Amino acid sequence: MNDVVAVKPEFRFVPHWKIESVENDDAVLQFWEREGALANDIKAQERLREVVLDARDADGRLAGVCTAVTMTLPRLAQPMYYFRCFVGKPWRNTRLVYKMLMQAFDLLETYARANGYPCIGMVLELENSRFNESLRSAVWPRTRFIYAGKSGRGLELRVRYFRGAKLKKS
Repeated sequence: MNDVVAVKPEFRFVPHWKIESVENDDAVLQFWEREGALANDIKAQERLREVVLDARDADGRLAGVCTAVTMTLPRLAQPMYYFRCFVGKPWRNTRLVYKMLMQAFDLLETYARANGYPCIGMVLELENSRFNESLRSAVWPRTRFIYAGKSGRGLELRVRYFRGAKLKKS
């Protein structure tokens, strides 16, 4: 019998947030270049400061990178971490983006709670149309991100607030 057993890829997450590591930065730059993710070297160097974590597959290959930048969207009028995630082509049909989102949320929430909440949560702007087709709930049950309207670019916004966060006075 020739049964084929599909093995789910396992990932290891490497935190970058507020951690300096030339080795990890180089790995991310090489990944972005290999995947054609960023237009130029200057943009890549700037984006390095925003990396929250990267994901490595079972073979140690970098599979995805997520970043966050502090942003106060006019609609929300509160400082939030604007989250971005880029997954390499070989791993796009896995659940890696979900796993990275959850890992990044936990890391940023821990940081925010320990540092007086510089941001009160995370905001996602959904550029990938697959999300709009498959995840239509007002509240995503597994991630607890909630629908918050449309961005200025007409894209769906999702938010999730950190435990214990209070609204900032305007």
